Amino acid sequence: MAKHSIGWVALHKRWLLPLLLMLSVSTLIAFFIRFAFDSTCDRNLPVVEKRDDSASRIGATPSPLTFMKSKLVVLVSHELSLSGGPLLLMELAFLLRSVGTEVCWITIQKPSATDGVIYSLEHKMLDRGVQVFSAKGQEAIDSALKADLVVLNTAVSGKWLDAALKEKVPRVLPKVLWWIHEMRGHYFKLEYVKQLPLVAGAMIDSHVTAEYWKNRTQERLRIKMPETFVVHLGNSKELMEVAEDSVAKRVLREHVRESLGVRNEDLLFAIINSVSRGKGQDLFLRSFYESLQLIQEKKLQVPTMHAVIVGSDLTAQTKFESELRNFVMLKKIQDRVHFVNKTLTVAPYLAAIDVLVQNSQARGECFGRITIEAMAFRLPVLGTAAGGTTEIVVNGTTGLLHPIGKEGITPLAKNIVKLATHVERRLTMGKRGHERVKEMFLEHHMAHRIAAVLKEVLHKSKSSSQS
Repeated sequence: MAKHSIGWVALHKRWLLPLLLMLSVSTLIAFFIRFAFDSTCDRNLPVVEKRDDSASRIGATPSPLTFMKSKLVVLVSHELSLSGGPLLLMELAFLLRSVGTEVCWITIQKPSATDGVIYSLEHKMLDRGVQVFSAKGQEAIDSALKADLVVLNTAVSGKWLDAALKEKVPRVLPKVLWWIHEMRGHYFKLEYVKQLPLVAGAMIDSHVTAEYWKNRTQERLRIKMPETFVVHLGNSKELMEVAEDSVAKRVLREHVRESLGVRNEDLLFAIINSVSRGKGQDLFLRSFYESLQLIQEKKLQVPTMHAVIVGSDLTAQTKFESELRNFVMLKKIQDRVHFVNKTLTVAPYLAAIDVLVQNSQARGECFGRITIEAMAFRLPVLGTAAGGTTEIVVNGTTGLLHPIGKEGITPLAKNIVKLATHVERRLTMGKRGHERVKEMFLEHHMAHRIAAVLKEVLHKSKSSSQS
């Protein structure tokens, strides 16, 4: 069988204490509340792209969200979990709390039994001053009615409006900002989004997704999207601290590679996503196997190559993951393929690998935060020419794109060989990707973009209340 690793837990050895001292406390905390993650627009839509190239002054400049001080904001999440949508909304909660905003959190779907993840995340929010209310409690309803702004996170959250507010829904709609991350067709249900045309605005992570929602809602549901803002995401300060720390990266690289049983000079191509057919791990493994054959046929001189699948679930292997492991055994590449348990702590693996593969299928990722996280670590990206990946990766400059589906297997295999055989090209792409992140995809870039949207929505809400 392919060698297993259990993620960050494997790093708890005697040398961990010095590493903990070396990394900031905020970085370590952030590891457990962040994942980039994500599958999720019209070129004519208003684009919030304000850039601030003075990255070195992040700590010295006031937050662009200071105008939100003392305002009441209600954040509504369909669930509270370690998935991309809820964690991204938590980041917004903490950004708002840092400028003195009163923030209330509502989770729609919660299990009846005690859940350790929910308990932990709720207490992280409570510790930062975020109030946590029951979705159907009177406090949630009163807060929504009094709020300056209500943020619905993901399409599914629309169900909460009618279920909780009932006849009071019209009083809240003019101050609702709907933050949408989904790219899948089954989210286009009228029961979820029937109020979408009446809210103050929609915020979507990429142009591709915004265009998809515009067309799909009109053609399938016969409703019109509200004013829509495209807001690209940004890397957290904590992740950037690790990405810029050469000593931390070296230590992480050495240990992760040791845990995988690979050498420092070996080449690692990794896909970091939950294992599912939509993320394309099966097609990646076929491409990887084909690349090994190409290298052998052409007698190319390259370091030993490995494929790393980060995102397994060792406690509940799915049928799809079993297919992946069977393919590895059938092709006798067990010594070249490594399955790693799913983890929020992606930084150690980004420090350890040489190339990220973003192989999401169908419509691709809405944005794909792992892509900008990899670029922060100076990694080139081999991605599908679909979804938000096309708005992040500059083909031929910061990475190489290939088609979705089976048509992309051979192109991806050839791209793997290209980066394996051209060290300088690989390093140059990684360097340019890092420069692109510093220019466009940092936390303060995202904060500026979100601030512009919030100002517009608050202005519309105020105008609506006065009319």
